[in-house]
Parts: sequence; C-alpha cells; structure tokens
Amino acid sequence: MDSQTSQSSQASPAPRSFQVDLRGLVDLLSHHLYSSPKVYLRELLQNAVDAITARRAAEPDAPARVRLFTEPGALRVEDSGIGLTEADVHDLLATIGRSSKRAEGLQEARSDFLGQFGIGLLACFVVAERIRVVSRSARTPDAAPVEWTATDDGSYTVRTLPGDARPEPGTTVHLVARAGAAEWLAEDRVLALARDFGSLLPYDVRVGEEAVTDLPAPWDRPYPSPAARRVALGRHCHDLFGFTPLDAIELDVPLAGVRGVAYVLPSAVSPAQRAGHRVHLKGMLLTERAEQLLPDWAFFVRCVLDTDSLRPTASREALYEDETLAAVREALGERVRAWLTGLTAGDPERLAAFLAVHHLGVKSLARHDREMLRTMLPWLPFETTDGRLSLEEFARRHRVVHFTRTVEEYRQVAPIASAQGVGVINGGYTYDSELVEALPSVRPGTVVAELDADTVTAHLDAVDPAVELALSGFLATARATLDPLGCDVVLRAFHPLSVPALHLDDRAARHEQARARAEEEADDLWAGILGSLRGQAPRARLVLNHLSPLIRRIGSLGEPELIGTAVESLYGQALLMAQRPLRPADSALLNRAFIGLLEWATNGEGDR
Repeated sequence: MDSQTSQSSQASPAPRSFQVDLRGLVDLLSHHLYSSPKVYLRELLQNAVDAITARRAAEPDAPARVRLFTEPGALRVEDSGIGLTEADVHDLLATIGRSSKRAEGLQEARSDFLGQFGIGLLACFVVAERIRVVSRSARTPDAAPVEWTATDDGSYTVRTLPGDARPEPGTTVHLVARAGAAEWLAEDRVLALARDFGSLLPYDVRVGEEAVTDLPAPWDRPYPSPAARRVALGRHCHDLFGFTPLDAIELDVPLAGVRGVAYVLPSAVSPAQRAGHRVHLKGMLLTERAEQLLPDWAFFVRCVLDTDSLRPTASREALYEDETLAAVREALGERVRAWLTGLTAGDPERLAAFLAVHHLGVKSLARHDREMLRTMLPWLPFETTDGRLSLEEFARRHRVVHFTRTVEEYRQVAPIASAQGVGVINGGYTYDSELVEALPSVRPGTVVAELDADTVTAHLDAVDPAVELALSGFLATARATLDPLGCDVVLRAFHPLSVPALHLDDRAARHEQARARAEEEADDLWAGILGSLRGQAPRARLVLNHLSPLIRRIGSLGEPELIGTAVESLYGQALLMAQRPLRPADSALLNRAFIGLLEWATNGEGDR
C-alpha cells in the first residue's frame, strides 16, 4: 500500500489544455492590442495577399486578384490565393496563435509574407459576430472545397462542399457585422480603408469595380522634368498629410529595402514634437504614426515609405526597435543630411527659405556633427549686435567672438557693446551658445569668449579722477540708496548718450540675490543653512553714464533725498530696458520713485 501510494505521488499529472474565452480575447484585441477596429480590413487584405504570394511561389503565373464586395451589414472578400484543405482548416483556422505561414511547403516563402504572428481572422471578430470561410486548395487540386464557420462565442463548424461551390482555388471570407459595427462594413468605409491600407500592394485589389492599388508609388513614377516631379510629389504630400511641402527628399536605401520620400514641413514645429511617419511593409500600410523612423534632429520632415526589411510589433501598428531599424534610421538621416549639403552647394535660395523656417533643426544637427557645422556655418543665422548674421560672417568682422548665454544678458549689454565696437552674439536661444563655443573646432584660430558684466564695464571709458572726486557726494548717496538692493554704483563714460544708466549683473550675482532673498523669507533653521551658503559673487552694478546730460544734472543736485529718488528711478528704468523680471523690492522701488518724483514736481510748481 505504501509502495503504491509512493508511486502514485511521484507520477506526473496529466497535461491539460488552456481554455480560451474568445469573447474576452476579442475584447482584449479591440481595446488593447489594436488602436482601432479598422485593422480588421488590414488583416483580411493581409491574409489574401499572403495567400496569393504563397501560390505564386509554386505557380509564378497564377492569378493575383483580391475582390471585396459589400452588402448591408456584411462583407465578402475573395482571393485567388493558395487556399486550404479540410486538414488545413482544422489545423490553422481553429487554433489561435497558429500561423498558416508555418504550413508545410510555405516556410521557404515566409519572408515574402506580410503577416508574421498568426492572429489572422481572429481580429475580424472586432467587427463581426460570424465569420464564414470557403476555401479550395491549389496545392491539392482534387480536394473538395471546405467551409469553416465560426461565431464570436468561440464555437465553429467545418464541412466539405460540392466541387461547384468554389470551382477555382482560393478563399472567400464572409463577415456578418456584430451589433453596432455595421458602419465598418459599409461600402464607403471599406473602400476608404482598403485604399489607405493597400494602395501600394503589388496585386490587383478592388472594392466592387473601384481599384484600390495605385502603382507605381508616386516616388517611383517617371516624370517629364524635375519640376513636374516636384509638383506631383507636392500634390501627393498635400493629399496624404494636408500640407504643401517646401521640398521633397528622396529616400532610397536599397540595402535596407527602403523606398520613399521625406516631405519638408512648410512651417516651424517644436523639436519636442514627435513626428508621425507613414510606413508600408511590402506595400501594406503598417502605421501612420512611426515616431522612431528618423533621428530626433530631423523633426522638420514627414516621411512615407515602403520597406521589406523592418519588423512590425505584434499588433502590426508600429516598428520593432532592433538593429535593423537603427541602421535604417541612420541611413535615412544620411539622406536628409545629404539633401541639406546639396542645397548649400547648388540652391542657396531654397536653402534660405528652408532655414527661415527650420534653422532650429539644422542647429540641432550641427551641434552634434562637426562636418554639418562646417557646411552650414556660412548659412545658419544668429542674432548679433551687427544684425542677423552667420557665425562665419561675424567671426570675419570681430577678432574676438563674444557671446552671452541668456537673452536677458544680451539685452542688457547689446546696445552699449555695439556702441563701443564690441560684437556680441545672443547665445540665449536653443543650441546657439553650444554652436558658438564649437566654432574654434571648425574655424581654427577663432577666439570665443563669454561676455560678462566685468568685460562690459572694462570696455567703458573711465571718468577723470578729478571729476569723480568732485561727484563723490553724489556717488555716496547713490550707493547708499541702492545698497539694500544688492547693487553697486559705478561712474563711466560711454555711448550712446541716450542711455543714462546701465544695469549689469551675471548669473553668479543673480544666484547670490536669489539665495539672499530665500534667506530673508525662510525660518530660523533654513535661514541659518542658507546663510552658510553665502558666496563672494560680485554684486550687480548700476553704471551711470557721465556723458549723459541727465546724469550731469542729477549729479549737480544738492538735495540728498532728491538724488536718492532720481537714482531709484534710473535703477528701475535700467531694469525695464534690460527686460529683466522685477522682484517685489524692485516693483516697490519703482512705485516709490515715481510717487517721489511727482511729489517733487508738484511741490516745486507750487513754490514757483
């Protein structure tokens, strides 16, 4: 007894089969695997095209036809493909996950098939409550036609039919719409979906009498002239994407089996915006939202292409990220790069029109690609004190290429630096400071220097010591007035005369101001911590222009209170001219100075 019990306990349990809830699986497909019910038609076209491909592998002259016929609430799809026997039906259609591409005799042709995952007709249950398949095998001509009928509750029946039920090899699929899905089987919808998915398929596909395929592809058609080709591709882009492109870039990568075209957007887009490209796999539309097809820097184009080398994901609605896709992405990026280089060499007008819209994308590329930076150097526009110039032109004009890292810093110093003959580039825009700093790598001997407050002040003329001594009282009052705001006062002589005062600071000074402000607002614990972080950064400074008649008149005032109000007004006006954000203390100072000047003016009027 003990021995039998031991043997029984050691025996392996009998294997069991998974039970599949077909309705639950259909719900999973429709709500999670596929983005829309429309993919059912792609699956039908895909199965039909694969069946024809399989038959032609053995019979190169076999007919290649797919016909779709619509009725109210129903759809019929006929193909002249390889067909199925009764054994194939039991083995393939009734087994979820089994691909007909694994069938004996078809393995060698599998690379030519669109489908790779064996989901097959199951996707049609997204829109159909009943599917009926009638098929006759081309591999076994003597076999009788077979009928397979399935419903969305998971049940199916199989029976053989008389020979005249389907005289020719091939397959016919009948769909009956499920409740609420009849619109997906309507003729207009079927025709639109068939053209969207199958316009580049290599076989004769029709919905009723309406042709679906439109071959050769627009980029493969002959045109009488380059101008005619450009017009035709522009029309194709407008029909496909809804815009007329600035230009069309050929995408021909034979080793990767890629043919297509990239359309250059006519308006600027954000570099962070992910581009959606249309990808056909062996003629069948795979996705219209392929985001990883091109390098990130090429956000200024939209692509449409056909490929036979890229792998789809399980839903066949996206590309599988692998080494092949990475190689294709690099090759397509090279095509876009070569187009840009070609514009610089032979079409400056079109290049200028392109850069007027998409200079940001080219700058993004140039900062990572030294050769592209060298190529585009004479063309990329930058904001400078000499106007809008390229780095090449600016470097020829100035021995030292000064730049600022922020737009605010540029606005502070641009008018003054320009008047002193100091050229400055605004590096505050995206990628600009990186490109300026990379300039010596492609233009040896170029000196690049960041322009800070000390450099600007050093370029301003010093005032005669005797004059500054005579104004020591005025300067002392001015410094005392602005000291609580963390700002020093400096007297210099500079042009233009219309600028009475210049506010200068740098990032270190702003950081210290922010730290001090946080220390004032913090509790005792955090105030102590922030106090320990106090730095020795230079303070902001208000540079008074001794050449300005206004500064000379204020310097001659004898009333300290009036001098203080005038200096506060100059400080506020300098902040506004630099377009710097105002702190609460700055806003309070402006208000106080404005009221003070009004009081002084009205009191003076009453005394006269």
